[in-house]
This record gives sequence, structure tokens and C-alpha cells, in this order.
Amino acid sequence: MNKEYFIAQKIHQGKNEDKKVSRPITRIAMFSITLAMMVNIITIAVVTGFQHQVRDKVIGFGSHATLMKAGEQSTFESAPILADSNISNVVREINSVRHIQKFAYKPALLQSAPDTVYYKSPNIDTFQIQQEIHGVVVKGVGTDFDWSFFESNIKEGVIPDFASATPKNELLISARVARDLNLSLNDEVNTFFIKSQPIKDKYKIVGIFETGLEELDKEIVIGDIRNVQRLNDWGIQASIRVADTVNELGQFIIYADVKGGNGNYRFDWGEGYETYRGFPYCDVKDTLIRLIASDYWMFMEGEDTDTAIPDTAYLKVSVSGNRFVPCFPEKMEGNEFIRNYLNEEGTKFSVDLKHGKKVTFEYIDGKGSHENYIGGFEILVNKWEDLDQITSAIKRSLIYTGDETLQDLRVNSIKEEQEEIFLWLNFLDLNVIVILVLMILVSTINMGSGLLVLIITKTSMIGLLKALGATNWSIRKVFLYQVSFIILRGMIIGNILGLGLCYLQLHYNLIPLNSEVYYLNTMPIEINYVHILLLNIGTLILCTAALIIPSYAVTKISPVKAIKFD
Repeated sequence: MNKEYFIAQKIHQGKNEDKKVSRPITRIAMFSITLAMMVNIITIAVVTGFQHQVRDKVIGFGSHATLMKAGEQSTFESAPILADSNISNVVREINSVRHIQKFAYKPALLQSAPDTVYYKSPNIDTFQIQQEIHGVVVKGVGTDFDWSFFESNIKEGVIPDFASATPKNELLISARVARDLNLSLNDEVNTFFIKSQPIKDKYKIVGIFETGLEELDKEIVIGDIRNVQRLNDWGIQASIRVADTVNELGQFIIYADVKGGNGNYRFDWGEGYETYRGFPYCDVKDTLIRLIASDYWMFMEGEDTDTAIPDTAYLKVSVSGNRFVPCFPEKMEGNEFIRNYLNEEGTKFSVDLKHGKKVTFEYIDGKGSHENYIGGFEILVNKWEDLDQITSAIKRSLIYTGDETLQDLRVNSIKEEQEEIFLWLNFLDLNVIVILVLMILVSTINMGSGLLVLIITKTSMIGLLKALGATNWSIRKVFLYQVSFIILRGMIIGNILGLGLCYLQLHYNLIPLNSEVYYLNTMPIEINYVHILLLNIGTLILCTAALIIPSYAVTKISPVKAIKFD
């Protein structure tokens, strides 16, 4: 049996006058170990939980990486790219890529319902109608979107269904936005979008989520990507219209109404592209007018280059009555002729002309090429640790494909998109190291003081052991074993208290946080037992090793003087 361990155990368990002297000091030393372990466990659990929760929530609103048009500085206001399936195929071939999905953003203003406030001024009862405005960014998503993050954070309602044949005016908003605008589930909210002309629309609130990440909760709402594509004026939207008047020859004015693109349009009315937007028209037979509209850039060399996918629209014309007379309208209001609308949408109408002629027009607008464009792709990976490696692999894949359209894209990881947040999270690691070092240092100093007291109170025993032939190192080991018992006891109590407080916070959220400052509304906890085990082993080794130097005091004790002193 280890004789040093045996002696240390007997001393630790024994009761004598010396122990009454050393007990207060050793209790203080043990308390410092307990406090250090408790603080260190809580620090590691809080910082780890904070880093992971903030990181996961930032990724939940976005993704691990985004694939966008090169040169764009903001994800929220990026230029469109083609929703090309080849891009998806290139990315999916890379190992550890879990999912890829399309996205598009559109800034908007949400307006609350009117709120009537009654008040009384001198001798007058009056009221005031108030409405709140909240700026948001609508994130458009499609059927390929991974809803797992929002499903785990939804508080009311359901996840929107964007699989229908036609786009739905439905929104998933945060509880913060709902509170600010006094909105409830299934309410309709006025939504304003800025295009060439402001657009007002109504959207239904089908779900309310709350992530606790206040910075993004108040900014992001989720909608149908098809609406965002249309509102961003991506691609070309072609229509043919009939002007409200006729020329002096009795001819209608047919013109192209085109939206989207770069605003520099050209038109194909059946004989190739030209810059004429419209023409006079008065036919004697039924016909179908076709328009293909495109935008282009005109370079100095005179070379035209398409910048958007063209769109096609039609105008169906039916002529009845006396077909061969001019198209002078029979009824006019000022300079405008009277239209007889034949459907509720106003896309089909007839015009009664003089001398018994009648012309019926039907607009068949182009579907638009906006659905061929998206803001970019979001990429989700299997392991956070592999993000940098996967991002580099995607960049190399885009370059080596030889496809110029793919080479014009850029890949940004979430660390680059939210650089300030992740720099702050990484800085927390330094705080943890400082706290761990300070707490272990303080507890080691206290244990050193306790060890010296133990040595002083056992001076006679040390002299006796030396007289019996014990070496200095053997005697030092006795005291190192004894302080190890104290350290272990303090560590056990510290583990119980630290883990107990962590579990209370984890299940009952006893400590709230200001989400506007800390990004979370409650103090996060993540218990990693590997980290705690390493902390315990490291503390025991470091504290015990650090006490080897104070134990050197044993070598200064003379056995003759110690026994004589006794």
C-alpha cells in the first residue's frame, strides 16, 4: 500500500488539536476551489450556450453560406441571378452540403390598423386616428425552403404553404412585429413596396414566431418568393394596351406597356426588334397582335446585349358590323372614348364606332420572366466546423466549371455576412480564458496558504518522519495527497452547485436578458460534459502541481529542532 497516501488519509480523517488550528484556513481554501469550479462551470455553459444559440439563430434567418451576384455588398439589395438548376447541381456535388434553397429579399413597410384615440380639449370633445408604420425586409422563399428553424420557434398559427399554383399574400411575422403593430393571427396588414411607383397590398398573417434574437426578429418577415420576384421588377413584364383616344384618321393607338428590366426597351411586333413603342391601328378583320419585349444595353460599338429574358404579350381584336369604315368612336367624354367592359378585370372591352362598326379588345398579358430570377441561393452544411472548407470548395467549383455565368457569382459564408456578430462571439473565448485563469490562480494561492498552515501544524510529525528515515519528497507527497483531498472535496461541491444552477436556468429561465443588447431574451445555457470533465481534470492537475513549490517548506524543517520543539 502507498504509505504516503495512507498517512495523508489518516491525518485528513483524524481529530486533534492541530486540526482545530488548521481547519479555518483549509475551509477557506476549499471554499475558493468550490467557488472557482462553480464560476468556471457556469462561465463555460453560458458562453458556449450564448455562442451556439446566437450562431444558430443567425443561420436560421439566413444560412451557412450564400451564393449571389458578384460585386453586391448587401444581401437585402442584391442584383438578381438566373434560377439555373446547374448551379444547384454543382453545389450539391460537394461533400457535407446538406441543402441548397432559393431566396429573394424586398424591403417593405407594414402599417397597423387605424387606432382611434379620443380626448377632450377645452370645451371640445374630439378624436385622433393613429397608425403605426414598421419597416421590414420580406424574405421570399419557395417550396425548397427548410422550415425546421421556424417550426421550432413558431408560437401561433402555421407555416405558410407556398406550393399553390398561384402566389399567396401570406406572411410569417415575429411576435415583436406583431406587438409593435398590434397585429393578431389571421389579421390583414397593409403592406407598402417601393418600385417605380409605390404599391400597396394586403397580406394575411398566418403565423407568428419568436426566436429571441431581437435584432432580426424585428427586421425579417417570411413571404412567397413569387411575390418578391414580381415586386423587384426582375425580368420583363410585357403588356399591350389601347390608348384612350384615336388619331385624326380614325385609328386606335396600340402601344406596349413594359415593366422591369433596365428600362431601356425594344419591341418585336412581328418583324424583328425595333424601338417603336406603338402604332396606329384600325383593322377590318379579326386578328391577334403579338408583342415580344426585351431590354438591352447599347455599347459604344453599337452592339446590343440582352440583359433580361424577354416576355410575350398578346392583344386579341374582334371586328363586327360595317368593317371597312374608320374607327371613329360613337361616344366620347372629352378626348376619351367610352369603353364597354365585358369582364370584372377590365381586360376585355368593346368600343362602339360610327356607321355601325364595333371593335372588341382583349388583353392577354405576358406572364413575365421574373420567375426566372432570384436573389441567390442559400447553402446549409452538415457541420459548422467544415464551413470554411466547403466555402472554398464551392468557389473553386464555380471557377473550374468554365461557365461564365457561374464565374460571375460569389460565395459568402455567414461569418462574412455577419462579421461583427461573429467577431464578438469569438472575442468571448478570450473572456472565458481570463476568467478560468483568474479563478484557478486565486484558488491555487489559497490552497498554497492552506498547505503552509498544514505543514506548520505538523512540524513535529515531519521531524519524527525524518528521524525515522523518510525522505523530503516522501513527506511532501503526504501533504500533496492531503491537499488533493481538500481540492477534490471542493471540486465535488463546486460541480454540484455549478451544474445545479445551470439546470435551474436551463429549465426555468430565471435570468432574463435585454435582447436589444445581447441578441437573446434569456441567459443561454449549454452543458457540455466533455468540457466539464476536462475542466475538472485540468483544475486538479494544475492546482496540485502548483502546490509542489509551497511543499518545499518541508525540506527546511530540521528533525532535531522539530522533535526538541515538541
